[in-house]
Amino acid sequence: MQLKDQVVVVTGSTRGIGKEIAIAFAQAGATVIISGRNEQMAAETKKEFVQKGLKADHFACDVTNLKNVEEMVNKILDKYKCIDILINNAGITKDNLLLRMDEADWDEVLNINLGGVFNCTKVILRSMLKAKKGKIVSISSIIGLTGNVGQANYAASKAGIIGFSKSIAREIASRGITVNVVAPGYIQTDMTAQLNDKTRDEILNHIPLKRFGSPSDVAGVCLFLASKEADYITGQTIIVDGGMAI
Repeated sequence: MQLKDQVVVVTGSTRGIGKEIAIAFAQAGATVIISGRNEQMAAETKKEFVQKGLKADHFACDVTNLKNVEEMVNKILDKYKCIDILINNAGITKDNLLLRMDEADWDEVLNINLGGVFNCTKVILRSMLKAKKGKIVSISSIIGLTGNVGQANYAASKAGIIGFSKSIAREIASRGITVNVVAPGYIQTDMTAQLNDKTRDEILNHIPLKRFGSPSDVAGVCLFLASKEADYITGQTIIVDGGMAI
């Protein structure tokens, strides 16, 4: 799955799963656009890539701000002339039981996790439609399929990504553009590393493979969905959860 001369935008790619996705695409030969809200972190991540001989650039962007997204995309198109692949990865959690959940926490999670996907997809899709080709992959979550106590806002945002992607896949399939979703389960990240032993054991008891996934497990599926090998796959949600949702 070689992506030489491809330009890939990965939102939320300064750390965690997003950074691992960016690394996988860069190692496959693509020019990866590192995108995050923090300019310094984005610049440092790009520097790290370049030092390893990988092709990368960076643009700070708040995905909840449509104008900000348009400015970023215009700069990328001015410099690289095209965007071949979009990976919608930016996301946050603000967990609490519904009766204790602030409206602000509901709004922020929906605005970033789902609103960001809307903004980036809408803006980048324009150039893909002109080119009559493109790959869009959005990161949802197993929680968007199963729900979870204390995560009504997160579950709603991640379920929304799935419905959004299916709809867009239908709208643009005739233009040679595919739209798919990856729904990770429990992945070994800074967040899961903070779980206590009891909680960790309870989660592992529900995972047939008896381990958390790695960010590279998610990155590999994204790489496949963005490759030529997946040209006949669209509107799908690929679950990467070690069998948890069986």
